[in-house]
Amino acid sequence: MNLDNDAVLNPAAADYACFGAGLPADAERELRLAGKAYHQDSVAEAHLRNAINLAPWHVAVHIGLYRFYFYKGRLQDALGVAVHCLKDAAARIGVSGDWREVRAQDAEFGSYDAVMPRFYLFTLKAYAYLHMRLGDLEAGRAVTTKLLELDPQDKLGGKVLLNVLDRMGKDDYED
Repeated sequence: MNLDNDAVLNPAAADYACFGAGLPADAERELRLAGKAYHQDSVAEAHLRNAINLAPWHVAVHIGLYRFYFYKGRLQDALGVAVHCLKDAAARIGVSGDWREVRAQDAEFGSYDAVMPRFYLFTLKAYAYLHMRLGDLEAGRAVTTKLLELDPQDKLGGKVLLNVLDRMGKDDYED
């Protein structure tokens, strides 16, 4: 499948993009170079930025940048990428850009076959987790509560995040 800038408007094409399909060869090369230069922060980040410039519509380049920031402990930067991915996924599946306004019936959140709605949920979970790690526990709880509203079967493990919040400040032996 050949993806171009119209993939943003074509949810089916965007689904394949989550798996790396349609990533231009030069953007893929930049991602590989970033991986090889992982220990050189500025070099790796430059390659990731090049990949985004080459294929700004492709999910894989943003995931690469997110992971780089996350594993480097640059959580505020990772949060910025998560915000971008959340808004992008919302646009692709046709839901509100404000996660607070999204309802379970707005998209196929429960379907394993609906890749972009699931990507939205995974991004929402990352967004909640980052808020928690950055000390904004209230926001982390609110986002996690929304995640569980959209994923009532808890296929993505949002309850784990709530359990962490609920256990904070308690002894390991307390109920």
